[in-house]
Amino acid sequence: QVQLVESGGGSVQAGGSLRLSCAASGRGFSSYTMGWFRQAPGKEREAVAIINWSGGITYYAGSVKGRFTISRDNANNTVYLQMNSPKLEDTAVYYCAAKLGSPTMDGHSFRTWGQGTQVTVSS
Repeated sequence: QVQLVESGGGSVQAGGSLRLSCAASGRGFSSYTMGWFRQAPGKEREAVAIINWSGGITYYAGSVKGRFTISRDNANNTVYLQMNSPKLEDTAVYYCAAKLGSPTMDGHSFRTWGQGTQVTVSS
């Protein structure tokens, strides 16, 4: 099983850019489907982007498609979320998560979660 630690959160102006990282420790990172999720105050957690073990399959929420990019570096046990042109509504705590098996946007199937990193977008 892997353990996950997110970093790279902070404050960013709308229209700027920010890159989140999720470092995994433990065995078998390259076998895991990885995902980024977020939760804004008063809202339910939602999937942002998902990537399969090889990086060959990615899924995005409609609200971020074309602006955010998920990628992974299996040699360094890290998954990234590049956030370009963030909007005010992207403000949330962002979580990294891992699961074995096929990629899915369903957060309930992800068994391992990081502690989260706050992203605040300002005008």
